Amino acid sequence: MGRRLARYYANPYTQVSIIGLTAFCCPGMFNALSGMGGGGQVDPQPADKANIALYSTFAVVSFFAGSIHNKLGTRLTLWLGSLGYVVYIAAFLSYNFNQNGGFIVFAGALLGVCASLFWSAQGAVMLSYPTEATKGRAIAIFWTIFNLGAVIGAAVAMGLSWNSPEGSSLGNGTYAAFVAITFIGGLISALLKNPATIVRADGSSVVVPKSTTWRFELVGLYRLLRTDTWILLLFPAFFATNFFYTWQFNVYNARLFTLRTRALNSLLYWLAQIVGSVMLTLVVDRRSLARKMRAWIGWFITLAIVFAVWGGSYAEQLKFSRNEVIERIDVMQSSAYVGLCFLYLFSGIMDSIFQCFTYWLIGALSDDLSKLAIMAGLYKSLQSAGAATAFGLDHAEQPFMVILGVSWALCAVGLLLAVPVIALRVTEHTDPLSEKTAPGRELEVQAATEQGLARTGVVPEALRGGGSETGETVATEDERREKV
Repeated sequence: MGRRLARYYANPYTQVSIIGLTAFCCPGMFNALSGMGGGGQVDPQPADKANIALYSTFAVVSFFAGSIHNKLGTRLTLWLGSLGYVVYIAAFLSYNFNQNGGFIVFAGALLGVCASLFWSAQGAVMLSYPTEATKGRAIAIFWTIFNLGAVIGAAVAMGLSWNSPEGSSLGNGTYAAFVAITFIGGLISALLKNPATIVRADGSSVVVPKSTTWRFELVGLYRLLRTDTWILLLFPAFFATNFFYTWQFNVYNARLFTLRTRALNSLLYWLAQIVGSVMLTLVVDRRSLARKMRAWIGWFITLAIVFAVWGGSYAEQLKFSRNEVIERIDVMQSSAYVGLCFLYLFSGIMDSIFQCFTYWLIGALSDDLSKLAIMAGLYKSLQSAGAATAFGLDHAEQPFMVILGVSWALCAVGLLLAVPVIALRVTEHTDPLSEKTAPGRELEVQAATEQGLARTGVVPEALRGGGSETGETVATEDERREKV
């Protein structure tokens, strides 16, 4: 019984679920507040300033976060990342008492540093632990648990604000509850096992980079960008993935609806994220199709939902502008609310599919923990730069239609530039012996691969041309030697 529990605990999906629970408590609560617009405050200016600071530091630090992760290790990196969420939400609780906007801006800048560490560790685990054939499933598991945090957070906010008078901010009890939940999230991160003890379903081991100097890791970052330049074509998609949050949260949700309706919309938005991630998984993990074909189908689905949602958003944006005084819509006004609610719900599905497909493409480029940590850091860096730019446009009071138009264009350009990556870079399997990050790390990968073959007699799917439907093939000693 004890051994069975130990195996279950060391299972890659259990570890991905632990990452998901940490995200449930930390980024999940952050998203619940952000989804209401203005961090739950009537005046969105403090949150706008905090978000500009947050995503500016997020963008800078995330560029190097993969190297930091490889130096500090996954568990410590994730725990340090969780601390920023506690301070950030506590700053809004403080604001209810003293209106100290400076503390919110500081907390935003601190969260940018911490979140870059959090998401680098998260991306490395989520994309390197599963086998190539099940990465979509791992993404969906994480995305579901993570967004359940935002769903429950939004439900708490909705329940506590249901009878609040119009023009009020979230109460102290809501913020205090969120602070407690984010603190618990940091404790959950301690449950992660050492990645070196994780063995994938196909028998291959997760290679943990040896602790090296900071200079060595930064050389690895440069080497990755130089040897795998295809990642550069994904940068516009990275930039787009959080850019549209400003229009969805601060323009659409915060401007058009009452406080309790904003909370309900936020709940539905994050619930729709779960639906979107599961829908995409059914395509990208379909074993009857070649990986490149799955990539093309995922791309077409993402393109279709992007244009459908932004087309509907454009039609609604024609009805109001920044300088108009708008009568806020309440959930009880069913005739006016239902259509707007469905548009927001499908916006959540679009966000989920766009981000999960982007993550899946990153995972299709590599299986190496150290390389994926760097790629996840680059993803969050560009994503955060986009978010900071969008919040800056809103803070500068640019027309709402400008923010919408740029959001739509970035999504379209990001998908267009992903076409050559799918056509020329995505292959059926990733060769673990061709991964290039820090100089000499290929030898670590080769040694771990040989140890895995000797221990299990299983040829990892990336090292064979065929195999059973389960992805496992027992090789002879000669075959193993030839493969390695």
